[in-house]
Amino acid sequence: MSRWPACRRGWLAHRARRIRRSGWTTASPRETHEMQRFVGKTVIVTGAASGFGKAMTRRFCAEGATVIAAAINEAGAQALAKDIGEAAVPIKTDVSQSDDIQAMVDLALARGGIDVLVNNAGFSHLSGPPWQLEESEFERVFATNVKGVWLGVKHAVPHMIEAGGGVILNTASIGAVAPRPGVTVYNATKGAVMTMTMGLAVELARHRIRVNAMNPVAAQTGFMRGALGVDELPDANREAIIRGIPLRRLTEPADVAASAAFLASDEASFLTGVCLPIDGGRSIS
Repeated sequence: MSRWPACRRGWLAHRARRIRRSGWTTASPRETHEMQRFVGKTVIVTGAASGFGKAMTRRFCAEGATVIAAAINEAGAQALAKDIGEAAVPIKTDVSQSDDIQAMVDLALARGGIDVLVNNAGFSHLSGPPWQLEESEFERVFATNVKGVWLGVKHAVPHMIEAGGGVILNTASIGAVAPRPGVTVYNATKGAVMTMTMGLAVELARHRIRVNAMNPVAAQTGFMRGALGVDELPDANREAIIRGIPLRRLTEPADVAASAAFLASDEASFLTGVCLPIDGGRSIS
């Protein structure tokens, strides 16, 4: 007699049939996850070559999705795709350029459509007083963090409407809710992302498109080079940040990846316009 209960055996057989029908096998991607919520779906992740984007790309692939791994760092995106396998499809993308976004969307359509769009690519200026920021840096931060989200929506949403629905996730920041000195302009861009998220959620609900945002606190990722000019967060800065977080640690890329997978899944089918803090309690401390 099988050690599995009949109901469990039936569930496993059902999942196996779904996987076979989708053409997905455990050979790709190399990493698999117990949950397979995105089998047969196509996900776009911008800023996929590092940090949160890299972790989200891995997570969506591990749960069965084909992921368009879009990044301005072409070599990084290609290396990630090589490591994951055929489930990750790299493309060089500057999110501030309309032609690049159109090419990214076209690639997703060629791979089956756009089920989930993750507008994650971001850039930060060096920490300092906003009146000392160069105008070119101001424009670059807004072009990447705000225009990049809008362009993703502009090019992807018509196809999502035609397909009957979808999910959009935007990476914002807890700095938009509880700003700290030094990165005022960056925080302002993330405030714009939050407002855009909520506005889009209202506008797109009738098209069965859910729109949510994620608000992580500081993380030990390559993004630190933008804000501090260093790859590793200095101990003094790290300790100061952690003291303000009730759970006493920084955000890990896996935290954001898990949150993104939940928000993009059917388990979150009644959530839209949410700006989810991924901050260990910082925003309420």
